[in-house]
This record gives sequence, C-alpha cells and structure tokens, in this order.
Amino acid sequence: MIRKSIAASAALALGGTLALSACTENVEPSDASGGAITVDSSASACDVSAAEAPSGNLVFDVTNSGNEVTEFYLLGEDGLRIIGEVENIGPGLSRDLVVQAGPGSYFTACKPGMVGDGIRSPFVVTDSGVDVSPTGPIGEQLDNATAAYRAYVRDQAAQLVVTTDAFARDYVRGNFADARAQYATARMPWERIEPVAESFGDLDPRLDLREADLEQGQEWTGWHAIEKDLWPPNGYTQFSEKERRRLAALLIADTAELNERVQELEFTPDQLGNGAKELLDEVATGKVTGEEEFWSHTDLWDFQANLDGARIAYEELRGVVKQKNPELAKTLDKQFTEVQGMLNQYRDGDGYDFVFYDELTPKQVQELADGVDALGEPLSQLTATVVL
Repeated sequence: MIRKSIAASAALALGGTLALSACTENVEPSDASGGAITVDSSASACDVSAAEAPSGNLVFDVTNSGNEVTEFYLLGEDGLRIIGEVENIGPGLSRDLVVQAGPGSYFTACKPGMVGDGIRSPFVVTDSGVDVSPTGPIGEQLDNATAAYRAYVRDQAAQLVVTTDAFARDYVRGNFADARAQYATARMPWERIEPVAESFGDLDPRLDLREADLEQGQEWTGWHAIEKDLWPPNGYTQFSEKERRRLAALLIADTAELNERVQELEFTPDQLGNGAKELLDEVATGKVTGEEEFWSHTDLWDFQANLDGARIAYEELRGVVKQKNPELAKTLDKQFTEVQGMLNQYRDGDGYDFVFYDELTPKQVQELADGVDALGEPLSQLTATVVL
C-alpha cells in the first residue's frame, strides 16, 4: 500500500480497532543478523540505528514516536521495488519487519501519515558469508511452499489479464451496465496478489491509485479512475469515448506489463509470510473502512480476495508452522475460518457476489474489523516462525 492512506474520518470511526492490528510480538533475529535494527519513525524523521547489516535474516524493530499512523519499507536499489514493509503502525506502537536480504544496496523509508515517497536513507547489506536458508526436511518444505506460491501468483496475474481485457472492452463500448457488473470480480486477481503487484512501485500507482492519494500534478489512471466514471457522483462529467479508450488502453497495457514481470519472480519464505500479513493490513486500512472502492462500494469483493491471498500464502507455509509452533497453526486455522464465516454472511447468491458495502450497518462493520484484528495479531507472527 505504498501510495494509499487512511482517511482521518474513517480511522476515527473505527478508532482503537484499527490500532490493535498494528501491535505485534517482538521476535529475536538469527545470529546472522547481528541483532535487531531499531527504527524510530517520527513526524519528521526516520532514525535507523544502523546504515548497514550483514546479509541473512534482518529484523527491523519499528516504533512510531509520531502522532500519525506510519509505515516502514525496505526498498531495492532503484527505490521502487519493495523488499518488505510493515503498515498501519499507530502512534506509540511497534511492529517488526523480518526479511531475508542478500548483499546489495537498499533504501529504508518511513512514511508518516502513509503518504508521499517517505523519509529515505541508503542502507547497505554486506556479504556475511553465512547461508541462513533452512536445510533438511523443513528446507524442502519451504522450497515446495515458495514454488507453489510462485505458480499461484503467476496464475492470478494471467487471470487478471483476461478479466481486465473483457472489462475494458465493455467500458470502451459504453456498455456501462456490463462493465459495472464485471468491475469487482475483474479486480479480484489483483487483490489476491496485491503485495506482489504493489512491489512494483512504478506500476502500482498507474493501476490502483485512489483519487484521495493523488499528488499535485499527478495523472490519475487505472481502476479507480474508471470506477468513478462508472459510478459518477452528482455534478461529475463522464469521460468521452476518446478518453475511455485512452484509460482502457493504459489499463490493459499496464496489466500486461505486470503479468510479464510477475512471471520472472522467485519468492522466499519471508515474502510469503509478510505478504499474508500485508493483505490483512490492506483489509484493515482500505476495505473495512470503505475507502478502497469509494464510488462502487464493492469493498467486500476486495475483502474476500485479500483474505483468499493471505490464506493461500499461509496454507503453503502451514506444514512448517505446525512443526515449529503448532499452537500458532491451530489459532490461525481457527481465525481464518471465523473471518471467512463473517464474510459469508454478506454473500448475495452463489459464487463471489456480495452486498454493497454501504448497505452494512456500523455494528456489522465493527464486527468485521474485530475479526480482522483477531486474525491479524497471530498472522503477524508467521514470518518469524518460519524464518527465524
């Protein structure tokens, strides 16, 4: 969620509920990491206790000393590729980011207020000469898990190309009723692999930027620009056919580029664990609040897709979790089932159809938020359990 923010009104409406999802258990790093790297994110600074670390399992212990919700990222050398992130860190709270990092140049970044490019500093990972990858039966299980997840991500990206093409054709032709009917389901493959898609810092804003997060002079393209055109508010002038063609062509081209990039990706166990938690953070910061699909109110489709993606990532790692922390596996199994049960209450017929989000009562929204919090806390322990 590198370019998304929590609207103040929505955050206040859900108050402490969203704050709870930002609190996690601290973990001990492996010997290769040389100890946890502390990060103090304030309103105007991102103080990282070290500018370099040896390769291996790195643990960033991030504390928010500011007065706004913040995020922390480890970015690749180009400043665009997201290696790992922790989001939704409320004032006074802490979160840990656990990543497996190889030698190279990186950037650390704090984003107070969860907007803009963040406060960045260079970060170097030196060659420790130590291979911290698991070996033996657990190593084989993790290799199988990452291979299976890679296949899943590739499949979802390929599906997204197909659903996007069909949606865009109806939109361009002015078949607005058909386009509206397809919009939510067409986006679901994106939402299932959202942390992977968002890791491409140039593509994500072109495809999924919300109007509320536009910066001065920034062009608005992608799904949500079209969403507003399909569900126009009072006083809004819909796009001409020429403009629809332009937006649709960009959407198709950017989605095809995403698919091409995804096919080349390999994954590590920490990326599966962190990705599962990031998907729950997406639910807490955009879907539960009703901000993501501001015009269409199709947030529950996104909620389901985020939950699908988190569950798949967890299930690929579940065998290792059961061996290393059986109680955590039991808790996660239970919480995933309970959240899915809550969501099932709002299905509209069979398949992936739901009621629109603005039809839910405040009490129902709060119940969903509580369910997300109850799953998010144990899910925050997933990466450390399988990696450290």
